[in-house]
Amino acid sequence: MTTHCMIDLETLGVGADCVVLTLGAVKFDPFDLQDPHTPLYFKLDVDTQTALGRTIDQGTLEWWGKQSAESQLEAMGDEGRIDLEDAISQLNKYLVGVDKIWAQGPLFDINILVDLYKDLEQPVPWQYWQIRDSRTVFDMGDDSAKTGNKAAHNALADAYSQAVSVQQVYKQCGVKRK
Repeated sequence: MTTHCMIDLETLGVGADCVVLTLGAVKFDPFDLQDPHTPLYFKLDVDTQTALGRTIDQGTLEWWGKQSAESQLEAMGDEGRIDLEDAISQLNKYLVGVDKIWAQGPLFDINILVDLYKDLEQPVPWQYWQIRDSRTVFDMGDDSAKTGNKAAHNALADAYSQAVSVQQVYKQCGVKRK
């Protein structure tokens, strides 16, 4: 079985050095329609990140202010935040055995994670050739493949929805396992 991982971040900016609020990930096989599994979700400590010099963008804060109260509370609430190094350690273990890592635009999620690893002086746990972009795949399918996400801006729900959409496009386009 092929194991891929979809990662999604919710952040306080759009630059590589921005603060990460939450990280969600699911494992999935893009070649079948079995539900994505083995969810990983955590809320990262913000103070540790700002102490490292990670940034908060005023425009992004204003954007968050326009989101639902539920989305704001989940992403920005203090309850359940974990230590940054613990989160990265958990992510490293989670990615063991993963063949490909997906994100909705690697220049966002993956780029931010690479910068976060750099700040922590740790190597990234993937190779450059493992990274995949879901947006490119979504352009190959029709709109029926896009599952949508009723809990938008929740990193875990977004990762799940994006993984299911990749599976749907693979099916529509007849992509087969090599």
